[in-house]
Formats: sequence, structure tokens, C-alpha cells
Amino acid sequence: EVYAFATPNSVRVPIALEELGLEYILNPVNVRKGEQRSDNFLAINPNAKVPVLIDSDGPNGERIVLTESAAILIYLAEKTDRLLPRAGVNRFRVFEQLFFHTTGVGPAFGQAGFFQRQAPEQVPFAIERFRNEAMRVLKVLDGILARSAFVAGDDYTIADITHFGWLWRREFAMIELADFSNIQQWYEEI
Repeated sequence: EVYAFATPNSVRVPIALEELGLEYILNPVNVRKGEQRSDNFLAINPNAKVPVLIDSDGPNGERIVLTESAAILIYLAEKTDRLLPRAGVNRFRVFEQLFFHTTGVGPAFGQAGFFQRQAPEQVPFAIERFRNEAMRVLKVLDGILARSAFVAGDDYTIADITHFGWLWRREFAMIELADFSNIQQWYEEI
């Protein structure tokens, strides 16, 4: 079971499940209406965030509840032995990109979008800072994609799925890909 909404982090889980050919039930959680704060949802994720994965056939046949999209993607990849190299440099490149995204790309896009669209007052310093950071991390990612077909090497992995989430929702951060030809080509292929 997947609890999710059309957010950059949530969309990664159904994409991975589809790529892996795993059956699942999608339970929508409308975060715009605050459904992630309901007692029923808080019972499965006290952090009140989507996505959440519940696998009744987890390790040793036990039920597992996982939160945080990167952890869920690693779990699914290891469970199926797909979309994540077993060993070697490329395995660590996948982790490097997961962490680059979760500490760089995602926060920069989220804050750029918040300060441009949702902040109760316009704060030019914050808008410029996070927009510049979003552009900086995109330049880094574009450089990576100039050297390889996918973000962690020559193979499509969970790292690509991770980056796809925010690039799919880039309009929130008011970001365009026109100046990043390698990202644009990769995005269209994904």
C-alpha cells in the first residue's frame, strides 16, 4: 500500500513500483486539505508526511511501514534486486545522487517555490537566495548528465526516479530547463 499525493516526493514511489512491476494499492492523502494530520494517518506516520509504504510481505515475511521516499526507493530496489547496483562504484553513485537530491535539489526547489508563491510576504533576499541555489544545483546536475546517460552512470536507477520528482514539479519553484540541455534531454527520455 502507498499513501501519497501529487508531490515531488510522493510521485517517486508509484513510479518505482510501476518500473519494478509490483502491484500496489494507492491511497490518496490530500495534503492541501490537511489529511496528513488526521488521526488515521498519524497512526502510520507520526511525522505527518507523505509518502508512506506499507508492505505486508516485508523482511522475513513481516509487515513493514516505511516513510521517506529515498528510504522507500532503496527498500524496493533491494527487495527486487533492481534499479540499484549490488556493489561497486555505481552503487555509491546512486547513494551520492540520492543524498545530493535530498540535501540540495529538493530543499532548494521547495524553498524557492515557497518564498515565491506561498510566503505571507515577499522577501527578496530569500527569493534570490533559494532561486540561485536551485539554479546552482541544476548546473551541477547538468554537468553530471553531460558525462553520463543517467545521474549515477550508464544505467537507470532509483537516483533518476528521485531527481525526476522535483523536476516534474519544477513549475512550483518557477524553474525552466531551457538553460540545462543535458537535464532536458534526460528528463524527456525518462
